[in-house]
Amino acid sequence: MKIGIVVHSQTGNTCEVAQKLWEKLSASGNEVEIQRVKMMGGDKPQGKDIKIENPPDVGKYDALIFGAPVHAFSLAPAMKVYMEQVASLQDKKVACFVTKAMRFNWTGGTRAVGQMKGICLNKGAVISGTGIVVWNKQRDEKIAEMVEEFGRLFDL
Repeated sequence: MKIGIVVHSQTGNTCEVAQKLWEKLSASGNEVEIQRVKMMGGDKPQGKDIKIENPPDVGKYDALIFGAPVHAFSLAPAMKVYMEQVASLQDKKVACFVTKAMRFNWTGGTRAVGQMKGICLNKGAVISGTGIVVWNKQRDEKIAEMVEEFGRLFDL
């Protein structure tokens, strides 16, 4: 299966999770690519006129994983803008995850994942799974659990 992992990451935390997903899914025999969502002019989360630099093309993938940090209790603006620009996800298997610093899911994690799911569903995707990684001392365990879960979702 050809899987695209599309992430926005400012600090590298979300990319770290994406890398672990890449390792797991590649080891299972999938063809996996990580693509980054970057804002023109650098990663400044504030501002209404966000433009995405070289937006990743998702059309070539059988399945997708979207990952982004939580910003101000919501999905990171760059990822929201990017996902809204995607033309179609019709019948694609999709999983979404977010990374965040605040420990409770209600401090933005649940909302951000919900925003991602909503955008994907509106574009015809089939949501297979979601995950929230809190960047605290239990993060390695949570990342490992999510990687295993997503690995099962995308088994060949």
